[in-house]
Order: sequence, then structure tokens, then C-alpha cells
Amino acid sequence: MLKYILKRIGYMVLTLWIIATLTFALVNAVPGDPINNQAKQLPESTYKAIRAKYHLDDPITTRYFDYLKDLLHGNMGESIKYPGKTVNEMIAQELPVSAKLGIQVVIVGLVIGITMGVIAAFYRNRWPDYLVIFIALIGSAIPGFVLALLLQFFLGGKMGLPTAGWYSTGGWFSNLKYTILPTIALAVAQIASNARFMRSSVLDVINQDYILTAKSKGVKKVSVIMKHILRNASIPVVTILGPRIASIITGTLIVEQMYAIPGLGRELFNAINNRDYTVIMSLTVFFAFLYIVSLLVVDIAYVLIDPKIKLASAKK
Repeated sequence: MLKYILKRIGYMVLTLWIIATLTFALVNAVPGDPINNQAKQLPESTYKAIRAKYHLDDPITTRYFDYLKDLLHGNMGESIKYPGKTVNEMIAQELPVSAKLGIQVVIVGLVIGITMGVIAAFYRNRWPDYLVIFIALIGSAIPGFVLALLLQFFLGGKMGLPTAGWYSTGGWFSNLKYTILPTIALAVAQIASNARFMRSSVLDVINQDYILTAKSKGVKKVSVIMKHILRNASIPVVTILGPRIASIITGTLIVEQMYAIPGLGRELFNAINNRDYTVIMSLTVFFAFLYIVSLLVVDIAYVLIDPKIKLASAKK
């Protein structure tokens, strides 16, 4: 296991280097820079001083190696649009916001989606199955930002649910009402996806020989479902869970913007609009890091869910 993890870490480093290089190349390939937008309002001497401060006049190779060196030292740079504000500070301040919303979305998507998938599988070709399939199709078809607009229009301002904003006094439940609508908007697609995956997986497992053997031995139905069916059927869901957690926690650009949520997704959206090179490159690498780590966590989770996966690997 240790050898496997070290090997994966090596691949992670290589992948992050490729992503960092591609991001740097693409961002610098765009004509102009953030300073050009303010050039008309700045004196020539001030304009040159700002460009020199951010090394925009240096050769591109010099800036590339300086960029990699800063990343290796954990320094993600300073915002060009907002001088004095570093990307490290942005992550420290706004990652908890995105993480809080993301965790809620993942929990709601898992609990409701898995439950619906199991019900649909056990009532195959009956009305609960058809209802779950219908809900899953609708949930997959409606884009998150469209659902967010509909929720703001029909539920915003009602039952104490604000249409936008974020207010927190520190506790997890201090601003729960601000998270309800965006959580629903983001969770519907996950519910639909988890329900479809779980239904298909349970149907595949339910007719396996070891399930029939357990039933013939008189094992209680609840025990068969919990210890055998759900445990084995959950592996496909775990496969998509890790990357999904990373993508949700790092922020959903449009939904965070629509609900005025001060998370990393909105920060990246603003950086793209402002052409803030440093923020765009550093947040892209940070998002990629979380995504790659989530894939490693998923592989380790396989072993915890089904030890046979580890034994099969050892025999090889």
C-alpha cells in the first residue's frame, strides 16, 4: 500500500506540473494584461513601476521559472487587481465557505440519491422505480444555474429564505438559511446521478450468487441489504464521489456568483473577468491539486469498503 501511495504521489506531482505549465502558457498567450486596463488613468512612470513590480516586463521563461519556484515554496502570489491581497489569504478566507456549502451538497446528494436508488432497485418496474427514474431524468436535464434562478424566483424571500447573501457569526448553523437555496440548486443533479448509479449497481449485485446463498442460509433481509448489497453496490458511487467532492468544495462559479456567496468559485470568476493572472493560475493549480488528491482518496476507500480489492492487487 505504501509503495502504491508513493507512486501515485509521483504521478500527482507530474500532473500538477503539466497543469501549471499549460495554465501559465494559456494565460500568457492572451493579448494584453491587467495593467493595460488601467493604463489610460495612470501616469507613464506609475504604469512602468507597476509592471516592474509584477515582473510583467521580464522574459516569459524567467516568469515561468519564478512562478514554479513560488509554487514549490507554497507561495501562490499576490493579486494584481487588488495589491496586497495574496492568493494564500484568499484560500484561507474563502475555502471554508465553499467547503461548508460543498459538504452540505454532498451529504444531501448522497443520502437522498442513494435512498432513491435502493428503493428503485427493490421496486423494479413498479411505480416507485418509474418515479425515481423520472426524477433522475429531470434532475439531470435541468442545469444548476437554471434551477438556481427558478428557486430564487419562486422561493426567494418566502419562508425566511434570502435570495442572495452570506452572513455568518461563526457557527455551522449560524447562516443556514443562506445556504438552503444554493444547496438545493447544486444537490439536485447529484441526487439524480447518485440515484441512477445506485439503482444500476444494486440491480447488478442483488442477483449475485453470494446474495442468493446468504438468503438461502436464512440471513435476515436487513443484514443482507446492509452487509452485502449496499456495501458492494456502493463502490461505483464511491468512484464518482471523490472528484465530485473536490469540484463542489472548490466552488461552482455561476451559482456562487448568483447567490453572492464569497467562495473560491466566485473569486475565480472575478479573476477571469479582471484578467488577474496570478489568481487565475494559482487557483487553477489549487483546484487541480484537490481533484487529484480526491482520486487518491477514492482508491484508498476501495480497500476500506472491499478488502478483496487489496488481496487481488497483492496476488498480482
